Amino acid sequence: MSERTIPIVDHRYASSVPEIPQQGPAPAGLLADRLGRPLHDLRISITDRCNFRCTYCMPKDVFDAHYEFLRHADLLRFEEIDRLARVFVQLGVRKLRITGGEPLLRKGVEDLVAMLAAIRTPEGDPVELTMTTNASILARKARALKAAGLNRITVSLDALDDRVFRRMNDVDFPVRTVLDGIAEAQAVGLAPVKVNMVVQRGVNDDQILPMIEHFRGSGVVLRFIEFMDVGNTNGWRMDQVVPSAELIQRIAASHPLHPLDPTAPGETAERWLLDDGSLEIGAISSVTRAFCRDCNRARLSMEGKLYLCLFATHGHDLRALLRGDPQTGLKPVVDDADLRAALAQVWSRRDDRYSELRGTEAAAALRAERKVEMSYIGG
Repeated sequence: MSERTIPIVDHRYASSVPEIPQQGPAPAGLLADRLGRPLHDLRISITDRCNFRCTYCMPKDVFDAHYEFLRHADLLRFEEIDRLARVFVQLGVRKLRITGGEPLLRKGVEDLVAMLAAIRTPEGDPVELTMTTNASILARKARALKAAGLNRITVSLDALDDRVFRRMNDVDFPVRTVLDGIAEAQAVGLAPVKVNMVVQRGVNDDQILPMIEHFRGSGVVLRFIEFMDVGNTNGWRMDQVVPSAELIQRIAASHPLHPLDPTAPGETAERWLLDDGSLEIGAISSVTRAFCRDCNRARLSMEGKLYLCLFATHGHDLRALLRGDPQTGLKPVVDDADLRAALAQVWSRRDDRYSELRGTEAAAALRAERKVEMSYIGG
């Protein structure tokens, strides 16, 4: 069945309202898309706002003082997020990640954490509940997040040198506060803390070895991410990408290391361990070694649009299903079984694999359309 294309509230991205299948029982359990990929992870963005202006994510020349962020009324309410998350768990999701923007800017985020922490799988098990943050206010929030039921935290940190870090976040924010947030997260048990560094040649690649030296023996898992062509505003250039293979060679020249086996299907990072056991390293190679064939993630925007790829150009409007739409006569979906059927149909039609196609004519056609911004769906 086809979907109806409708305008979205802020006119940023194309979206359509999923159809509810009219025949057959609502599916439950594990799903597979057209490439046989299961649905396992759901990344939930809860705000489009951030207090940083990192050049590869929210550059100031676009996200300036005049940029119109979404109204609070346009955001999914916590109860709506909880309802959707429960339906996704019925369809096989076993990991929920709260993202932004900067998720800790959303008022009452601890209440949402508590709601999501209470979700159980059909077998009665809790789901894994994590969050990605810039850690700017993590030191103040970590204890409450842990008490609410958050399992783990991932921190974005692109440099240890304070001058480099301030230049990259572009709001003159000090690195010391982020490091304090990481330390507090470890102290309250949000472990293992993962630290993500987006590496850009000529911008912060001189920080690779200092990051390794700083986090050795700390219990932190350090992950290096290739600079990606997400969205339309970050000025991506291939010559700024430091391939993971080169990165590992640089590290190995001073810190011998060996590969580790993946911990789970669909894992984005290739895992390495320094030979002395002092630090686990991850290399996320979405540009030079695409892992689309194993991608088991869906992304929910703060206003309820479902995206099936980080590089998507089209979303599926779930908020319209939850709230209805008086302009089109669409009524709210009351039965979760209908929601489950609609989501299952969306996933079963998925064939996204942008990174795998990068450089082909098919990818060029996709680049001609407006891709969703990283800050909108949380990376």
